[in-house]
Amino acid sequence: MQQESIYVLLADDDEDDRLFFKEAFDSIKIKTIVKTVNDGVELMDYLTQSKNKLPHILFLDLNMPRKSGMECLLDIKHLEYLNDVAIAIYSTSASEQDIEDAFVKGANVYIKKPNDIEKLKNLLEEVITMNWHYQTSGLNRDGFLLSL
Repeated sequence: MQQESIYVLLADDDEDDRLFFKEAFDSIKIKTIVKTVNDGVELMDYLTQSKNKLPHILFLDLNMPRKSGMECLLDIKHLEYLNDVAIAIYSTSASEQDIEDAFVKGANVYIKKPNDIEKLKNLLEEVITMNWHYQTSGLNRDGFLLSL
């Protein structure tokens, strides 16, 4: 029986971070399709075109030019057809204010970007194997910040 691939979308303005992310996904054993976009404007353009496949999980950097990750998060939460997309904030910021804002505005999980490929692979495997139904069924502040 062929398992369906998990479709992952990353919005991040840093090319090195996008490459690091794709490299980590290429080396884990979970069947995924990874697409990246360069900023929040490109992300929203992609998500609002009906011809594009919606991701199962969206990894969203907070600090992007043109349209920030927090602005994208707010826009996404106002579009009903995106309600089933799990949103993982994926940022270098570990500020309590950013974490709290992301939680209150509806992100499902907050991940501080690791600078080690093995840590990143472990985090990505953890996120991909999460029970998203449980994670999205109610606010759970205790499990919101994911770190390994």
